[in-house]
Amino acid sequence: MSKPDSLQGSLDLLVLRILSRRPGLHGYAIMSTIKDWSSDVLRADEGSLCPALHRMEEAGWIRAKWVTKDSGRRARIYELRAAGKERLDAEESRWQAVTSAVNRVLRTV
Repeated sequence: MSKPDSLQGSLDLLVLRILSRRPGLHGYAIMSTIKDWSSDVLRADEGSLCPALHRMEEAGWIRAKWVTKDSGRRARIYELRAAGKERLDAEESRWQAVTSAVNRVLRTV
């Protein structure tokens, strides 16, 4: 249903929520979780997710570190920081306000 770029404006919220529930995920796992938890409705592609992760890391919302998996491959994993939890709370409040307003318009029209 949604195109990969349709997450604009909500990608930060989704990534922060996922990392609050499942710390230590790498980028591909975050993309898969968005797809799975949305029942295959939402998708984030690498071209959207990677810049978002770098931006969130620079903002101090998430922490990234390199780990070596059992397979010997290296992966960059991400964890939520305290500032990310604060941002998540703010993003959730904003999302609730926006969806409530959209629902009011849909009921009115």
